[in-house]
Amino acid sequence: MSKQKSSSREWLVAFIIAGLIAVIVRCFLFSPFTVSGQSMYPNFHGDEFIIVNQIVYKLHEPRYGEVVVFETEENGKEKDLIKRVIGVAGDKIEIIDGQVYRNDQPLDEQYINEPMLAKTMDPIDIEPGHIFVLGDNRNNSKDSRQIGAVSLDSVIGRAEVILFPFDSFGGVQTQTP
Repeated sequence: MSKQKSSSREWLVAFIIAGLIAVIVRCFLFSPFTVSGQSMYPNFHGDEFIIVNQIVYKLHEPRYGEVVVFETEENGKEKDLIKRVIGVAGDKIEIIDGQVYRNDQPLDEQYINEPMLAKTMDPIDIEPGHIFVLGDNRNNSKDSRQIGAVSLDSVIGRAEVILFPFDSFGGVQTQTP
């Protein structure tokens, strides 16, 4: 009888430890995120389930081409968005005739499917502690063109892996513009 109690106690301890590890991983290292809408098409699709690395930006700031998830406010409610980093602190970003420029140099954005309908955007200087983000589907994206530069404090993390649907499974590629 005492062996059975001991075995039950060991299982209980194992489950508690596993639960604590899961909570730590979920809260501090990685978190799930569901892509909503088509703003990142063709590279991400609505209802894709991805894993976001929450620790990476504790080690370094976001870099060009990385796909980030961040919090913003829409109609008085917090909302998480997913976008690609185009500019970092110290950069000047502008759009001329549908072409995105960073520091007066046109970006070669191979991951874009169609030309941008919004043809111009006045230059924006990215302040320290901020990034400039755009959706890959420029004609259907709420991004830094509308909401301004994103504070690093609101960045949740970097998209790492697409888990579902299974035909999209794989690591998220950084495509540097």
